[in-house]
Amino acid sequence: MLPVIYSDEFLKHETGRLHPERPQRLTAIVEALQAVPWADQIEWHQPTPVTARQDLMPMLQQVHSQHHLERVREVAEKGGGFLDADTPVSADSYQVALLAASAWMDGIDKVLAENNPAFVLARPPGHHAERNHGMGFCLFSNAAIAAYYALIQPEIKRVAILDWDVHHGNGTQDIVENRAEIAYCSLHQSPCYPGTGFADERGGYNNVLNIPISPNSTVTRYQEAFDSQVMPFLQQFQPDLLIVSAGYDANAADPLASVSLQPEDFGLFTEYALKITRRVLFGLEGGYALPELAQSVTATIGKCL
Repeated sequence: MLPVIYSDEFLKHETGRLHPERPQRLTAIVEALQAVPWADQIEWHQPTPVTARQDLMPMLQQVHSQHHLERVREVAEKGGGFLDADTPVSADSYQVALLAASAWMDGIDKVLAENNPAFVLARPPGHHAERNHGMGFCLFSNAAIAAYYALIQPEIKRVAILDWDVHHGNGTQDIVENRAEIAYCSLHQSPCYPGTGFADERGGYNNVLNIPISPNSTVTRYQEAFDSQVMPFLQQFQPDLLIVSAGYDANAADPLASVSLQPEDFGLFTEYALKITRRVLFGLEGGYALPELAQSVTATIGKCL
């Protein structure tokens, strides 16, 4: 059985009719997962309500500045607006983003309780949200919040984050690169938004590995990177838990990038992750071609069963 943490509340983050990060991303995935032959192997869980998580705001305040948290809340309370040209906030977005962070924390709890993977099916995504501002569709840095939360659990001393979204997780790196207990590894198209994630960056403790990927690359390039760089880096770090920023916008069909992966390739990436540890939390980041997004998430979850 694989826990999947999801709520229809995540559909209330409204981004506008033409915005690629839209509620239909989640409904497409849910419909696909309900239709697979092994649908009975999925355990659906509601995230812990924001009002029931007294540790939620303290975790967010460790990761984000008070100014950023208040700005997102104020924009939502005024009925909505934009954090930047790409990052809309609707009236419900602040509460939905808090619930998403709670869901990622719940995912950590599930993984540690069962010593097996879990998947967080939430939005808005998070890996572009830096300490002081949101950007790139992202409000709060879910993966970093999950990592900080994991480190206060008694059995967790080191956490690694593997980011296979096609865009570099500038927000995650910004928040974790100066914490020796967290390693961050990103494979991302370059050149591409947001223009960060250079190969010579090492973090404050040799805890960052960025792997720029050329446009039009196929799974062969990723396999080379996993075998020669990703796996040695993560195995040397020896994490007690692995968090995957699971973006699926490196699919050939995706409109926002130019990498040429197929949905089944993400099953291969999942196999690599599970070789590091069975304690893996997968959390949704990007992916905007709906059929391929749903197929890719299905490929990930299928490998976890």
